[in-house]
Amino acid sequence: MTSIASLTLDVPDTGAAEAFYDTFGLGAHVNVRAAEVPTTGFRGYTLSLVVSQPSNVDMFIGSALDGGATALKPAKKGFWGYGGVVQAPDGAIWKVATSSKKDTGPAARRLDDIVLLLGVEDVKASKQFYVDRGLEVAKSYGRKYVEFATPPENVKLALYGRRALAKDAGVAPDGTGSHRIVIGSDAGSFTDPDGFAWETASV
Repeated sequence: MTSIASLTLDVPDTGAAEAFYDTFGLGAHVNVRAAEVPTTGFRGYTLSLVVSQPSNVDMFIGSALDGGATALKPAKKGFWGYGGVVQAPDGAIWKVATSSKKDTGPAARRLDDIVLLLGVEDVKASKQFYVDRGLEVAKSYGRKYVEFATPPENVKLALYGRRALAKDAGVAPDGTGSHRIVIGSDAGSFTDPDGFAWETASV
């Protein structure tokens, strides 16, 4: 089973970015590197922190806002659960969410999953591209959404239509330039049909 070991974000100030992400407790799953690459608008992906209850969502979003993030969607209840969206100072978009609508204990800074959602032009074609590179499909909803199987303790990967993903994040879908993210995995080095770069990394 193909595994994603880490994600590397291109940021203008590594010190500031590392201080910001320390509040998320992401460990070695998310790294930063200094890069001044041209980018405007939506970068075509979002990162999701999945937690167990609403108070944990509020804790993570509160820490992010205190660290300089911008609120894109305030945390609130929805059909699927409870969550909100923020944009980090470096420009990356983060969603913090839970499928639970009620707390079952004290708030805790604990993550269940980190999910990378790629906004793609053709979900079906991108799904096949990744299947051909050894990823196994866990869930698939036609041309709308695909989630790949990943081992525990690894970053999860999902595909969503670019416009639908931008709408979910609360931003306009238009954007140009670098995605400013590199995906490290045991699948090898390549660039996918939507320009997302993958590099070999030990899992």
